[in-house]
Amino acid sequence: MALSNHAAILRTLSLSASTRTLGAALLLLGATPAFAQDTNPAPAPADQSTGDEAALVVTGIRASLTSSANIKRNNVTIVDSVSSEDIGKLPDVSIADSLARIPGVTAQRLEGRDQRLSIRGLGPDFSTTLLNGREQVTVGDNRGVEYDQYPSEFFKNVNVYKSADASLIAAGIAGTVDLRMLRPLDQKKDTFVVSARGQMNEKDKLNPDGTRYGYKASATYVGKFANDTLGIALGVSAQSTPTQIERYAAWGFPSEPAAGGNLFLGGAKPYVQSNLLKRYGGVATVEWAPSDNFHSTLDVLYSNFKETQHLRGIEFGTAPTWGSNGVIAPGYKVENGLVTDATISNLVNVQRNDLNERKAENISIGWNNDFKLSDTIHFNVDASWSRATRTDFLLETYSGTGYNSTGAKDTVHITQNSDGTYDIVPTLDYSNTSVIRLTDPRGWGYNGTTAVVQAGFLNRPDFTDDLKSLRASFKGEIAGSVLSGWEVGGNYSRREKQSKYTSYFLCPKGGGTNCTVASGTPTSVAVPADAVLSESVSLDYLGVPKMLTVDPMKIYGLLNSVFDNRPDSLVRDNTVTEDVITGYAKLTVDGDVGGKALKGSLGLQVVHTKQGGDGQIASLLNGVVTISPVSASTSYTNFLPSASFSLELEPNFYIKLGAAQTMVRPRLDQERVTQAVSIDISKIGMGSLPQNSPFSSNGGNANLRPYQSTNIDISFEKYLGNSGGYLALTGFFKHLTDFVDPNNSVLYDFTPLLAALTPAQQAIVRGQNAQFGLVSSPANTGNGDILGVEATASLPFTVFSSALDGFGVFASGTYVDSKIRYGNSATPITLPGQSKWVATATAYYEKGGFQARATYRWRDSFLAELAGLSANPEYRLGRAEGVLDAQIGYEFKSGPLAGLSILAQAKNITDQPFVTTEATDKRLVREYQRYGRDYYLGLTYKF
Repeated sequence: MALSNHAAILRTLSLSASTRTLGAALLLLGATPAFAQDTNPAPAPADQSTGDEAALVVTGIRASLTSSANIKRNNVTIVDSVSSEDIGKLPDVSIADSLARIPGVTAQRLEGRDQRLSIRGLGPDFSTTLLNGREQVTVGDNRGVEYDQYPSEFFKNVNVYKSADASLIAAGIAGTVDLRMLRPLDQKKDTFVVSARGQMNEKDKLNPDGTRYGYKASATYVGKFANDTLGIALGVSAQSTPTQIERYAAWGFPSEPAAGGNLFLGGAKPYVQSNLLKRYGGVATVEWAPSDNFHSTLDVLYSNFKETQHLRGIEFGTAPTWGSNGVIAPGYKVENGLVTDATISNLVNVQRNDLNERKAENISIGWNNDFKLSDTIHFNVDASWSRATRTDFLLETYSGTGYNSTGAKDTVHITQNSDGTYDIVPTLDYSNTSVIRLTDPRGWGYNGTTAVVQAGFLNRPDFTDDLKSLRASFKGEIAGSVLSGWEVGGNYSRREKQSKYTSYFLCPKGGGTNCTVASGTPTSVAVPADAVLSESVSLDYLGVPKMLTVDPMKIYGLLNSVFDNRPDSLVRDNTVTEDVITGYAKLTVDGDVGGKALKGSLGLQVVHTKQGGDGQIASLLNGVVTISPVSASTSYTNFLPSASFSLELEPNFYIKLGAAQTMVRPRLDQERVTQAVSIDISKIGMGSLPQNSPFSSNGGNANLRPYQSTNIDISFEKYLGNSGGYLALTGFFKHLTDFVDPNNSVLYDFTPLLAALTPAQQAIVRGQNAQFGLVSSPANTGNGDILGVEATASLPFTVFSSALDGFGVFASGTYVDSKIRYGNSATPITLPGQSKWVATATAYYEKGGFQARATYRWRDSFLAELAGLSANPEYRLGRAEGVLDAQIGYEFKSGPLAGLSILAQAKNITDQPFVTTEATDKRLVREYQRYGRDYYLGLTYKF
């Protein structure tokens, strides 16, 4: 019963969201009316541009850049985009690669692929992703979309909106990524395209059950029927993408008394990892326009992928301060307070053969119907459903010389390399099965009350993310006024994300119960010969010549599985629901100001949210786990005004201004209702300070409000005649409020839980007022500012001389400065994913069917987010990095091979590793991942 009362914790952090208004009517003074202009954020197809652009006839890379320039030019909002070079052909290996070339967008590489996108210094938690204007769910742990789930061949444009519009539902603070599928009725002719591409990593497979070869194949059909009133687009795609990773992770660097108090490598995990991502998917679009009064479009996207990861390595504990029991030999070397060379004896190390499997499905369906009610009024209704499911199988298996440091000890020599990693050269032969056994070498196994033999561990998380949405709107024109049009509408959405976690201790069979040592569970077992693979793994890149290489699934079959019922494990199961009603209204502007063309919009969104969650609170005392179900909900309303204007000061020279209040919802795991209560009787009698209380709790906060931002954007854009080139300079400012502090703690009276203690213990706690402990849960206590500048140049060299036709460059640079503070803290934090300086440059040549391109992306150091223990996010300082990609190709324009094109690509030519360090000392490398170069060769045939 006491735990049920503890649900009140979740109601202590409720914060009211502020509302703000913006005005822009003064910009309309002196305006004269002109024709109506649609300022809906969804851009018109690139081939519908007007004026000089209609005369352009370019293909491939130049067609992609020209289409993107037209989208940017014709939008009142500030937008950047990537367009396909042809049907089924985005200009990069993946969507994330393409987005990383957009000004102000950077990508963090994980598992060898660009995955986590930051827009204007704000990570994926601050942006939203739409598919054809509809919000999407994700197979990830939170809201941030993993772009691997979308086959790049299926999209015509990928747009990043950086300023807001009232009709843009579910916009983000950083920006809104809108993936746009092609529209069959916009295509000029029926088309069938097939393509195939082979992939090879420069590294041979690092694990015997890995591969260095992959492929990608796709087919796309676009056709029009019934006098061009019915259009159908169909696409299928399959790929198998391997990645080889040499990994190194340091535990940390404690001050080591046995080494003169100098910083010492606490421990390290050198690994080799082989990934294989298999994905297949399909899309279908049916577009029907039987008359000028009705237009219907149905979009369906399905994607299924499975990723398999084999990881093998050894965890070396080295620092005596951190429990290695090692003995540091005299003669160690020190450079500026850091031990760079040492020999350590009496070490017990843990060998790992792990297997991670991840299966996910994603389906998205959208149906849009537009009715022309009169010459000036349209009614539009749009229904959509997006659903993602994901299951993981995360298997760890351990081996060593004996249980809990009882086996043979090792002597290792460590030497720091120039890149900050350490060579770790052991004395033991870790592949010798007469020495190595399946066991818990360091005695790490603990179920909360007693020791267990943890010869392995299994995590099996399961996620389901479901979003249904219904939208309706009226849009009309206004004649004879500078206010050229109006739009009103509403959107209802319901999102439910279920997160389920089960985990198991794995121990040798043969006796005992629940894997506990006290019950007689065998502490080790011999490695079976039939589990040992014929090819062994080498970690020679860091000094380990050979290690035991086994099939982890065979080892799994030899071990007992015991359910992990620790409170921290049990309370991870949760469901978060969000019911959102959005109403909006806007006026569009189209007129003249002093003879200059002005277009724009004024709008307001009113967003009412009811959010809630279900889960449980759990505690552990004297070996007894107590569980109490809990639920909570809250509701709130946000008012989000916006204004956007585009003024053509001179022919082809625009000034664009955006001002808006925007919001983005917190991470879904932060909105969870669950709490894990800890009762630590060892703290009884330690005093009245909250941190010394025997009571504490850790979990989510179902009352969290969205992050809010007041945004000002201004852009100067000069378009270079009919060349498709342009120059742009954009400044932006964001004032953030209700920023979520994930490490917030509040004082809480745990008196209802005193009954769990003995009378004597209660008396001590009451005498010291130690019943007041800390509840750790996120809260909206932060605020701050972001200021930045973006500069872009898209220059086809024909603007300088017709002799340079075919040559060109696309380059951009971004500077971002931010100051974010939690509560009353005077120390600003670093935003995850933010680099102060980001630059990208693409040089290309394309003419007569031949094309060549090289792209270099560089980013300054940044705070990198990685998956830590139990998939919780951890942050490290990411080193500055530069990545070079290149491609060369040829398309046959005539003859028997007309329609055939060949393309060769190379990715990560600089072989740039992903490196993170301690923020206080960049010599202290925490993670090092080297992926090597990837090479691709592909053929495409267009009928």
